[in-house]
Amino acid sequence: MSKEDLKIVFFGTPDFAVESLSRLVDAGYNVVAVVTMPDKPAGRGRQLQESDVKRYAVEHHLPVLQPVSLKDEAFIEELRSFDAQLFIVIAFRMLPEAVWMMPPLGTFNLHASLLPRYRGAAPINWAVMNGDTETGVTTFFLKHEIDTGDVIQQRSCPIGREDNVEVIHDRLMTMGADMVLETVDAIIAGTVKPIPQEQMLTADQEPTPAPKIFKDTCRIDWSRPAEALYNHIRGLSPYPAAWTTLINENGQETSLKIFKTGEPEAFATDEKPAPGTLLTDRKTLRIACADGWLQVLSLQQSGKKRMDTDAFLRGYTITPDCRCN
Repeated sequence: MSKEDLKIVFFGTPDFAVESLSRLVDAGYNVVAVVTMPDKPAGRGRQLQESDVKRYAVEHHLPVLQPVSLKDEAFIEELRSFDAQLFIVIAFRMLPEAVWMMPPLGTFNLHASLLPRYRGAAPINWAVMNGDTETGVTTFFLKHEIDTGDVIQQRSCPIGREDNVEVIHDRLMTMGADMVLETVDAIIAGTVKPIPQEQMLTADQEPTPAPKIFKDTCRIDWSRPAEALYNHIRGLSPYPAAWTTLINENGQETSLKIFKTGEPEAFATDEKPAPGTLLTDRKTLRIACADGWLQVLSLQQSGKKRMDTDAFLRGYTITPDCRCN
């Protein structure tokens, strides 16, 4: 079978998936349809917004399916009508068995981690938040439990000390697109030898979870060690962003998103500030953690634009009674 003969249905939603879809189309693979999320209202005007994958598909004249329910019989019948031999899933919803079992060559997923590490919705965030120095991408065949299928291919990449989630996202997006094409070629050639994830764990290892990120997940707990918060902040930057509450001398509160800090700085031997204590010289701003300071380099006050800290301090006066909570 040639790549022109292999009919593929592609499932995806955000820009992370577009890179792989684009590479498949540009390389001449036969993508017969695209499945993506329904348009959603967004912004102040609540206008309907198309997914990144839909915009690409429409521009390249690919049929687009946007089911509200993936179990809808009309959707399943329409999907079956494309007579595709392979489904590819990237950054999409969990598929019901009636869908992922449909194509004769199977359904594979591209996941942004080295499975079985970081199974779940936010693998890139959690790898950086946990201070890992390595992550990667995995292709695997779908099965019932999410992110547990047999591994087809894996490739690793380093996480640098100053890398945030945006940097790693873009790196894995490109690396993942390469591997999607390699995986399709291996399936066409019949050379795939999937490995059960259980065989990739030692006796005392457990799969690592990567649950969905919520607003409360992003809140900065200044009673934690500075190193942990340094990783927490870059693992959420620039989106959805770590945040804290700044309380002024009058008890008034404002929300601050913090996008970047300097390396953790140890307390001087005579310092014992409470977590959340602020230290400023009107040009720089440091916040006390459990065991040291973090210098804030980039932030955003509620209702304002993102800015460097010195610009923020020109418009906001920090007094000795101010603190973060």
